[in-house]
Amino acid sequence: MSAEGSVVLAKRRPAGPRLDVRWGGLGRTVALYLASIAVAFGLSALLVQLTGHSASSAFTAMYQGSLQDGGALATTVDEAVPLLVVALGTIVANRAGIFNIGQEGQLIFGAMIGAAVGLKVGGLGAFGMVLTLLASAVGGAFWAGLSALLRYWRKVDVVISTLLLTFVAFEVVSYAVTNPALLRETKVGGSITAAESNMLPDSVQLPRLGSPPDFNLSLGFFVAVALAILVMFLIRRTRWGFRLRLLGLNRTVARRAGVSEWRMGTTALLICGACAGLAGGIMLTGTVFRIQAGFSNNVGYQGLLVALVAQGNALVAIPVAFFFGALRSGGGFLATTGVPRDFVDVVQALLVLAAVFPPAFQWLRRRRRATQAPEPVAPQAGEAAA
Repeated sequence: MSAEGSVVLAKRRPAGPRLDVRWGGLGRTVALYLASIAVAFGLSALLVQLTGHSASSAFTAMYQGSLQDGGALATTVDEAVPLLVVALGTIVANRAGIFNIGQEGQLIFGAMIGAAVGLKVGGLGAFGMVLTLLASAVGGAFWAGLSALLRYWRKVDVVISTLLLTFVAFEVVSYAVTNPALLRETKVGGSITAAESNMLPDSVQLPRLGSPPDFNLSLGFFVAVALAILVMFLIRRTRWGFRLRLLGLNRTVARRAGVSEWRMGTTALLICGACAGLAGGIMLTGTVFRIQAGFSNNVGYQGLLVALVAQGNALVAIPVAFFFGALRSGGGFLATTGVPRDFVDVVQALLVLAAVFPPAFQWLRRRRRATQAPEPVAPQAGEAAA
């Protein structure tokens, strides 16, 4: 048969088997994820039973506190929004090959800067609210920028600098809220003040659609969703996103292609810190309304977990953040069952392991197949000529 005939037959060959293989692989991946999550919940239930409590009562209480009615659902969304914003900045940094683990410190430092601005611009109305959010983002970017400066000026590892600067940020905020000349609550008459700032004026607080205790949404929800779409577009559809991904995949190739490592890395760290600070600003203007030493409440660390579970996908981070927000909002109802509040942290850890296990398992499986595959046999002279 001639070469032209072979080409014609190849064109007429149906593409069904290839599609079947593709859909089969997708089905196995989904089944693996479902099995991992089921095992995580099973282990969680087993741990509750071993502590002498009822697993069904614990999960029922978490459902009631997170999804049962409109008010619980609104609380879940409020918890999920800052997690999502932190995760989006983390995704940008991770795509550049930079592992920032100081989101907790960047969040609380940005919130402190936002509180300082918000308490001064209460008379500006909605413009004051925007200034507060922008100041929070700038504060978070500044704190992350210190790590970028240490990385590209003194070669200090980003993981170490961001982690250590988190402790410094907590001390700075603690000093600010205990000093009457800075952010400590104003003393009225002979009252006793607490180590926290004054409450933000109503004009600076984020507006809400709907009214409690019914279902309601904060403006921060729409900001977070719009930011997720923007991050996805920038990473996938722009030249800047291509350079960012190229730097994360291979720094040597990126340098040869003309990508400035320090400029792109600094930009990624600044964006990550700005998102963490913005998350703090959304918490400040949307739910908490004042700054204190324990303001962050592990939102920065859990936002990092959301980014890891989402595996660098900005849109996937939306449902993942909602799920983690449900765990946070439902965890407050565990006290009614006698289960320790730390049980929520155990569930989150198991779910993170469940989300990381499938890709790790598939990678190990592919590597094992590659090592076990037989070496190709060189064709004989007659076969090569034919």
